[in-house]
Amino acid sequence: MKPLSQPGQFAAAETVEVVGPKGSIPGVRVLGPARGDSQVELSVTDGFVLGVALPVRVSGDVESTPGGHLIGPRGAVRLDQGLIVAARHIHLEPAHAAAAELQDQQRVAVRALGKRGLIFEEVAIRISDKFKTEMHLDTDEGNAAYVRPGDVVEIIADVCGLCPSESCAIRDDPTQKPSRPYCDFAQTRYQIR
Repeated sequence: MKPLSQPGQFAAAETVEVVGPKGSIPGVRVLGPARGDSQVELSVTDGFVLGVALPVRVSGDVESTPGGHLIGPRGAVRLDQGLIVAARHIHLEPAHAAAAELQDQQRVAVRALGKRGLIFEEVAIRISDKFKTEMHLDTDEGNAAYVRPGDVVEIIADVCGLCPSESCAIRDDPTQKPSRPYCDFAQTRYQIR
């Protein structure tokens, strides 16, 4: 039907209905190209609709995940596994990764600014010369922060990037980080119900 933002990937004209034990979601777009294992990337909310506890996984990691049924225009198939919530991630071109001093598979925090701004933790960095630099969130995450396509976010590779202090022993002396990975600012916790 149309190309996606990542080079070589596309949205097919076909859709399927994803069926779980409690409900179904019609009109789920098929994406390509084909992979070795089928997977269905859903949101946590979609899991509630289907009645399935979906694990958060990096795309392609479908081992021991829940399955379901897919109903398409030519019949139905049962997936024994493959239903996941895709881990939030950033596709990076190698030059952009090098400029930001980021490594493949690194986990970072990302700050989304705005009236509903928030910080996304555990964002996976994925680097390839086949990628176009872009962050991928699911619908639940994007809506929570009121993020829209084309918005700019800030990568925070280190907890010190969140600290308002202009100077501290850990930030000023990197040799302290292994022995004192968190300062008093980072250790302060408030629990609310």
